[in-house]
Amino acid sequence: MTTAATRKIRVTDIGRQSDRLVLWTVAALAAIGIVAVYSAITFLAVSRAGADPEAFLMRHMARTGLALIAMVLFSRFDYRRIAAWSKWVLIGSLGLLVIVKVIGVTIGGAERWLSIGGMSIQVSDIARVALVMHVAYLLAGKQMYIRHFSRAFIPLMIWIIPTVLLIGVEDLSSSAMLLATMLVMLFIGRVRMFHLGSLGMALAVCGVLFLSMSPERTSRITDWVEAGMFASAEVDGTTQSNGDGYQARQARIAFAMGGLTGRGPGKSVQRDFLPAPYNDFIFAIIAEEYGVIGATILLILFGLLLFRGFMRIAREAIDPLGLFLAVGTTTMIALYGFVNAGVACGIFPVTGLPMPFVSYGGTSLLASGVLVGILLNVSRLSGADHPVVVSP
Repeated sequence: MTTAATRKIRVTDIGRQSDRLVLWTVAALAAIGIVAVYSAITFLAVSRAGADPEAFLMRHMARTGLALIAMVLFSRFDYRRIAAWSKWVLIGSLGLLVIVKVIGVTIGGAERWLSIGGMSIQVSDIARVALVMHVAYLLAGKQMYIRHFSRAFIPLMIWIIPTVLLIGVEDLSSSAMLLATMLVMLFIGRVRMFHLGSLGMALAVCGVLFLSMSPERTSRITDWVEAGMFASAEVDGTTQSNGDGYQARQARIAFAMGGLTGRGPGKSVQRDFLPAPYNDFIFAIIAEEYGVIGATILLILFGLLLFRGFMRIAREAIDPLGLFLAVGTTTMIALYGFVNAGVACGIFPVTGLPMPFVSYGGTSLLASGVLVGILLNVSRLSGADHPVVVSP
């Protein structure tokens, strides 16, 4: 006779529709991104002699299309099978992160890319998606002894710490977002608070060390707080046209010029002054052209993703793995969106993080598509739409 504790859960109806609200929200973000990038891409086109803005727009649309295709594909495959392979994907991405330190391509002063077949790939985007999947897989498998230090916490750290540190060497902001996502997942996964606090403090110390060893990073902090916190900071960053203080001020000017209703589509002035209006500061361009109303609508869309991912998809997941995947993917997408907006508003220092589905990008767009695809995959097996039968 089988006890309740050993009963197997069988889903009787798989393959129904994914969460429609998430689908429409992502479609809206992608549409906003295409329009905003077309307006802001003039700077990139002019900076490259003879470049055609329409060519960059078509490239962005093609990349957005690939991201949406990846979203659909990952929403169709069973997330349990995808997660089972996450370990090998993570091992491969860790190897690529090491290779980047040796033969990586430097773009924008940072060595974060690999050049493969004429294409530049940001390996950290692959690593962060793989880590979210593998940590969710480990958390689901270790729930019976999740509070045990050697059997649960240490195996998790074996994957989390190397990934966060390898990314943080060249991309501290992405590393911080990944760490924040991991802490949320571990908290939901019932890891002991003492262990979480220890992890946070240890990696915070590493973050301070990374900051102190990089004049560029310390200048971002001093520009943000307008005070000299580190002796190695580049104090002239607020006056140089490529300094972070200059960028932040130009972004605030864009908000001021936009007002409540904005200057109108394609009428941005600050796109000619912001060094990366199509990526890091796309939110400032949207605020200038569509005002506070347009910027608020964009934030509401990310808020809908966050609410839907946590309050519907995660809560109604059919198993712990689905719960942890929904929490991890939702947290990462929302963090990137809100932090990008916060940088443009001056709430956070300049980070260089893209806004998912809105900013001009390549592997970052693809990574966002994969993350949302996994979230939709969990929703397709959700107990809210598909009855679950407990069989003896």
